[in-house]
Amino acid sequence: MNQTGFWLNFSAAIERWGNRLPAPAVLFMGLWLVVVLVSSLATWLGWQAQHPVTNEAVVPKALISETGLVWMLSSAVSNFTGFAPVGPVIVVMLGLGIAERSGLLSTWLQHVMRYLPGVGLTLGVVLVGILSSLAFDAGYVVVIPLSAVLFQLAGRSPLAGIAASFAAVSGGYSANFLVGPVDAILSGISSESARLIQPDADVSLLANYYFMAASTVFMTLVITLVLHRWVEPLLQSGSAESNKELPDSALTSADAGSAGQIQAGKYAAGLALLLTLLGLSAALLPGGWLYGDGDFLKSPFMRNLSVLIGLLFAVSGWFYGRLSGRYHTSHALVDDLEATIKTLAPYLVLMFFAAQFVSAFGWSNLGLLVAIQGAGILQALALPEGVTLILLIVLVSVINLLVGSASAKWTLLAPVLVPMLMLAGIAPELTQVAYRIGDSSTNIITPLMPYFPLVLALVQKYRHDAGVGTLLAMMMPFSLVMLISWSTFLGIWMLLGIPLGPL
Repeated sequence: MNQTGFWLNFSAAIERWGNRLPAPAVLFMGLWLVVVLVSSLATWLGWQAQHPVTNEAVVPKALISETGLVWMLSSAVSNFTGFAPVGPVIVVMLGLGIAERSGLLSTWLQHVMRYLPGVGLTLGVVLVGILSSLAFDAGYVVVIPLSAVLFQLAGRSPLAGIAASFAAVSGGYSANFLVGPVDAILSGISSESARLIQPDADVSLLANYYFMAASTVFMTLVITLVLHRWVEPLLQSGSAESNKELPDSALTSADAGSAGQIQAGKYAAGLALLLTLLGLSAALLPGGWLYGDGDFLKSPFMRNLSVLIGLLFAVSGWFYGRLSGRYHTSHALVDDLEATIKTLAPYLVLMFFAAQFVSAFGWSNLGLLVAIQGAGILQALALPEGVTLILLIVLVSVINLLVGSASAKWTLLAPVLVPMLMLAGIAPELTQVAYRIGDSSTNIITPLMPYFPLVLALVQKYRHDAGVGTLLAMMMPFSLVMLISWSTFLGIWMLLGIPLGPL
């Protein structure tokens, strides 16, 4: 199975083509310009279609016109501030920023991974890796290095620990037992896109919860199987690895206080988390202030879920930071909040231009026209729903090799795919879950993924002659099996008629 040379050439070709793409923000600026020009051309050509629901004629609206120019000027600010993926992500990230920068998330991950039973090392590492997607960077900078140490201490290849945790952290990115920022981002974009067809459409944060919670268990088993069946035997037959271990500092939290302070912080954070959860549970009982009028999806709890998630992490992180010594003054807390917002600067720049593109695409009626025409083609082809979804998963997995950002890709694809498939009878929630499968499965085999160089550097600590091809050869079995098995899992889920999330 010596295919390192092939994968090295393959990854080099992808990298060359990927480097020719502009920055995502510039890409959306270009797409906005295309919409401006095409909307005017479509109006001049008299393109129109019949709405399949209302039977009314749908015609394009030119952006290069007096009405269009006024709309672009007057809506530029509201397009951004009202863009669904912006507000909830900022709120959730503020809470997660406190939990992460206080050291709480790293401490929890380290605590869980230190005391895993020997027989469940792989399962435990993979499960923690999948769940770490809530902490963004923490999964890459904490879980993957620690996994190498744990596997080496257990007498196994540290590269096997890196491979398993990388597949879990990045490949299992969409799966989780808890609702996180990725749910807020994707559901917001899906809602915006679905409103091109149905103005009051709303894709809930929990739209894919049942399937993704089950996928957490399923992908844990799949990644563990691939590691033991294919990847670890391959690594054992490869070149010798260095016995150099990662420094002990990798096992400690940055900016931590004394051992007693850290211990007190862990207890306080756990108690705060428990009490907050109990309080929210009580408020969700009939008659509670979060219960509403009985419609769960429209209850105050669901409408403010992003705020509650952010609050949950913020409260726990503050108690940990206060007792561990991190937040000895209010200035330290504010500094961490500001640092969190700074990390969101690239995302906010991207979202500004993405919002202009999405809004212009919808206002011009181009999205609706493309959706109607595309739905007509799908209906003419009469492909089964499952085949359509498989084609969607494959398409997304290929695009992911060149455009790594999940939000950027979905912002680009959702305004076309969601309305088009809605008109073909496929719900936005199902389109979104198919997208998540395709997007997650190939994260680990694209050198354009931001954390790919970090993982490669970790591999080179244990195998000095390792290159891009080495890492790709390690991760390719995970990617292929995840793509096939996860798609099959979705097919079985659909056949059984199980809802993707709360109805």
